[in-house]
Amino acid sequence: MATSQEGSTNNTQEEDNIKDLGGNDAIEKLRDLAGKAESCFFCTNIKTGVPLSVRPMAIQQVDDEGNIWFMSMKDSHKNDEISSDPFTHLLFQAGAHSGFVNIYGISEISRDQAKIDELWSPFIKTWFQGGKEDPNITLIKVIPSEGYYWDTKNGTAVAFLKMAASVITGKTMDDSVEGTLDID
Repeated sequence: MATSQEGSTNNTQEEDNIKDLGGNDAIEKLRDLAGKAESCFFCTNIKTGVPLSVRPMAIQQVDDEGNIWFMSMKDSHKNDEISSDPFTHLLFQAGAHSGFVNIYGISEISRDQAKIDELWSPFIKTWFQGGKEDPNITLIKVIPSEGYYWDTKNGTAVAFLKMAASVITGKTMDDSVEGTLDID
């Protein structure tokens, strides 16, 4: 998921604001930002449907391979849509001004009771009143194929100070960092 930096403010400042991440670094960045977001916009009907279907979903886990896990009811619209079109788009926002992630992937639906037990918490019963043994609970595993992130290098406080200094000095001092996430 390459981006063009031509005309970008990244070209008007001294700092390098592009940092592509791969392997474990990409998984850790995804885990960090997804954990802060706690939920995401989960988009289906990517290839086959018009319009795109979008709904908020609570993230259950980003595993050691970078797969993103969700729970869903067997008869839900999203499960039907994934069954006919497994392409999925996830959009995360960890904070008001930083921690954005854009993930494309392929979704798989399963009924792995051991994984359900691992991910279960009492809070999940809000959506699954039958408890973790309910046969209608399914898992959705999104296997990322490409991703991109936007974040700050040094946290929001430093980013704010750099923005204020930019206003005073007239020099771009953006603390942002962005790049591809290569999970493979």
